Amino acid sequence: MTSLEPYSRIYVAGHRGLVGSAIVRRLQREGFGNILTATREQLDLRDQAAVNDWFRVNRPEYVFLAAGTVGGIWANSTRPAEFIYDNLMIHATVVHAAHLYGTKRLLYLGSSCIYPRECPQPMKEEYLLTGPLEPTNEPYAIAKIAGIKLCQAYRRQYGSDFISAMPTNLYGPNDNFDLESSHVLPALIRKFHDAKVAGQKSVTIWGTGAPRREFLHVDDLAGACLFIMRNWNQDMHVNVGTGEDLTIRELAETIRDIVYPEAELVWDASKPDGMPQKLLDMTRLHELGWRHKIPLKEGVQMTYEWFLKHQKGGSAGKGSRA
Repeated sequence: MTSLEPYSRIYVAGHRGLVGSAIVRRLQREGFGNILTATREQLDLRDQAAVNDWFRVNRPEYVFLAAGTVGGIWANSTRPAEFIYDNLMIHATVVHAAHLYGTKRLLYLGSSCIYPRECPQPMKEEYLLTGPLEPTNEPYAIAKIAGIKLCQAYRRQYGSDFISAMPTNLYGPNDNFDLESSHVLPALIRKFHDAKVAGQKSVTIWGTGAPRREFLHVDDLAGACLFIMRNWNQDMHVNVGTGEDLTIRELAETIRDIVYPEAELVWDASKPDGMPQKLLDMTRLHELGWRHKIPLKEGVQMTYEWFLKHQKGGSAGKGSRA
């Protein structure tokens, strides 16, 4: 058990993003008053010297490493160099600085795309590196795997208390709704909303609708992050999800019913489906006592309401380092 105190210096790397902003909200809700953040303009997390200086001055005791360059299939396939470089550098600089300047505990957040394309389902933590990755997001996945191994290496060589968690597909407030770079759930919200505004009768969706995906509301993830920071102390990473999945077709129908019930679904099978299934095995975290609380339909409804309040002609959020 780790003793997070209300006055503990807690650094949330990536505090403007989907995950980081949810962690900040959760910390504030639980009464933590010493939350450290830095925008991209204040600190380039790809610059080791700058990150070292920031850690030397601020001396965070706990670090939630949620920063990274993120996106969906299209973004991954068109910006592979950016995805692998940015994420490799961000993970390396923050982990190394945390080691140098005495951080008590660091939680690194990866992604379920680390598992092999043809991974047995549900995906157990020990299935990592047991087969080839999904080609459409391989550079990003390799960077995320490197982050896990980085934390393990510092733990083994220096005794650093660095741990890793691998969330499933996430959604919620501060998501990226830009159609060129977003993940499937926010992209579908945006597509149905735009069609509703334009009075279009149909919405075209990538792929066949057959792949199965698991979705976790980011506020549930934030709760899990605090739970893991307090209770997880193993070399192996831990999965964070719901343990439940549905087809992309079922997801699209759920979102349609909330956003634009009159719309007809049209499937563009010429576009890639991605991995056939990505369902996390949640045995380890469930046995520790954590479970998600927000059902998918309720979560989509809340996310669409947030989108309506915050969208201003363009995307309501951008995938970014901060």
